[in-house]
Amino acid sequence: MKVYVFGATGTVGAPLVNSLLEAGHEVLAATRKPGEGKPGLQYVDASMPEAMKGADSVFLLSPGGLPDQHSVLKPYLDQARSIKPEKTVLMTAFGVEHAPPEAPMRKLELELADSGLNYTILRPNWFMQNFNTYWIQGILDDSKIYFPAGDAKASFIDARDIGAVAAAVLTSTDFNGQELGLTGATPLDHSEVARKISEATGKNIDYVNVDPEDFKSSLKQAGLDEAYVELLSGIAAALRDGFAAPVTDHVKKVLGRDPIDFDRYAKDYASAWKG
Repeated sequence: MKVYVFGATGTVGAPLVNSLLEAGHEVLAATRKPGEGKPGLQYVDASMPEAMKGADSVFLLSPGGLPDQHSVLKPYLDQARSIKPEKTVLMTAFGVEHAPPEAPMRKLELELADSGLNYTILRPNWFMQNFNTYWIQGILDDSKIYFPAGDAKASFIDARDIGAVAAAVLTSTDFNGQELGLTGATPLDHSEVARKISEATGKNIDYVNVDPEDFKSSLKQAGLDEAYVELLSGIAAALRDGFAAPVTDHVKKVLGRDPIDFDRYAKDYASAWKG
């Protein structure tokens, strides 16, 4: 199959592309940061929805850093309606089904469900990879994870599992019309996360439960858009209130194996936290 992947070099897109290529599929990799080409891989301009023409399946995800994902992805959903691929897969976020219909991610989901396309919606929980990307500076500078999560648990998922699930769903007729919440197998609080990263790195990493307002201030100081800061703060509050703790079995149903656990993730990414 020929599969169009939006955000092909990102945290989920990169392992998704690898999974597709390893299975012998062709990939139209939509990105603003093209890498070195290889057999079966064609880079296309992510700013041009028409680049998905010729695709048998289409993968769309809500870009990070933007509060209005609907405005960004609406042209791509319209293009998918035009070419009518065999399968369209949309990745949003865990719990989006509970958002009001006018919320950007939920609005996208509802439009896809009403599009007449064969579709599957993937809603992954918080990524394990956030700890080696978004929260890494505190670990490198102070040996601290700064986050306003209290002692709430989250069933963190490895982005490699998300990519593998997306590849399987994109290239089959399984799970048509379904909405799959994707989680890891074991909920952890941030203190447990800190201990596991400590064990993997040999460093003494601690978790600091920061004040939610201080968290918002730090995001603004980092230059994030104010609307996106509010979005992130709201998602963090949902985690703090326990909404990220549930566990689903969808990864195992799709892949036939258990999700990657946090110990393996920490071991695989240990070099990132050693500086």
